Amino acid sequence: MLKTGEIRTAEICGYDADGRGVCRLDGMVAFVRGAIDGETVEVRVDKVGKQQAYVSLVRVIGASVHRIMPDCPTDEKCGGCALRHMDYEEELRFKAQRVRDALVRLGGVTIEAVPILGAEQQDRYRNKAIFPVGTVGGKPDAGFFRAGSHELIAVSSCRLQSETADAVRGAVVAWMRAFGIRAYDEKTRKGLVRRVFVRTADGTGQALACLVVNGKSVPHTAELIAAVREAAPQVSTLVLNENTAPGNVVLSGEFTTLYGDGAITDTLCGLRFRLSPRSFYQVNREQAQRLYALAAERAALTKDDTLLDLYCGTGTITLVMAQHVREAIGVEIIPEAVRDAEANARENGIQNARFFCADAGTAAQKLAKEGLRPTVMVVDPPRKGVGEDVIAAAETMQPDRIVYVSCDSGTLGRDVKRLAAVGYRLVSADAVDLFPRTPHVETVVLLSRK
Repeated sequence: MLKTGEIRTAEICGYDADGRGVCRLDGMVAFVRGAIDGETVEVRVDKVGKQQAYVSLVRVIGASVHRIMPDCPTDEKCGGCALRHMDYEEELRFKAQRVRDALVRLGGVTIEAVPILGAEQQDRYRNKAIFPVGTVGGKPDAGFFRAGSHELIAVSSCRLQSETADAVRGAVVAWMRAFGIRAYDEKTRKGLVRRVFVRTADGTGQALACLVVNGKSVPHTAELIAAVREAAPQVSTLVLNENTAPGNVVLSGEFTTLYGDGAITDTLCGLRFRLSPRSFYQVNREQAQRLYALAAERAALTKDDTLLDLYCGTGTITLVMAQHVREAIGVEIIPEAVRDAEANARENGIQNARFFCADAGTAAQKLAKEGLRPTVMVVDPPRKGVGEDVIAAAETMQPDRIVYVSCDSGTLGRDVKRLAAVGYRLVSADAVDLFPRTPHVETVVLLSRK
């Protein structure tokens, strides 16, 4: 029987959804971060549950040919990257297998393999950075949380983020230290600065910086603006988010523009998009363009089609696909994103697209009652997947094709099975790696009405 603290030898036989190695110890499944499929490792037992155990890697006895040396000094501490110990070939194999396993096990479909589009750029690809702020060594600092905790790991430079984001982070920390501005404490809910949020637009070179604070204002605003602009001249606007809500929601409450107009513009798939702090936008621009092109290809769009895009965000998918259909309708619950989507349609001269603000499920049911019969439905939900009301609306509207863009393989598999129950079969599944060096993967699934 496994005991906490003991050392064991184990054979790694696969991965879990978070990229941890999977092994069996005394008949119990155990998970170990930093291990690679096929390796023989020595592990320490950290926690034993009723059906599974969590162990930590002590040393590698028989290394995989895919093992590499992590190239980040905080790799073992930071909770951001999880796959820097394996080469990119193995990472892609893991992600494609993860999608296939979810579709087979949870979706109940038969599929031999899932093709995956790898990224040419595996570092510095993120156009959105969120740095938690806290106190480290008695001084304010910013970085990322340790895996599975809210312990702040100070990081001066992150290989996933843009250099602009690193520069803004450093400028804000220096400003806080210079003027004695306190970092927010989650336990006491005291202190001012909670997070540094940076969004960059690779297509235009613009950047947006947002300071998330526990209050309505910050002191020494002029010095803050000067510090950020000097460190990162690309920043064309600086926004203050008044987030006094408990919990860990990144952006909440009111926004005040301190400098610029509160938004930036990026180009994607030949179109221009206005982005405010709360706008949903894929974090990897180059791979997002491949993702949307693949989604449009799988949808086999024609000028006779009516497209309904649920969870449309700032209208990226809606507007990209509107160019190929008779009419495109986008639905999004965040008012600021809807306003951005409408502005984006005007900016790009697209007249056959319309948007309205509502919950995706409620909107789908409302449109169904109005008699709307889209031929193509696109859903790009958050990680929790689609709601039962969306499934019901699909059953009522009966679009010929459903294109499901997913960032979570587990909920995708579940929803494929739910859609099968209302008359849709899986036609194709493709994975696209928008998140190199992390366990996350994007998937495009095409379902057709039986």
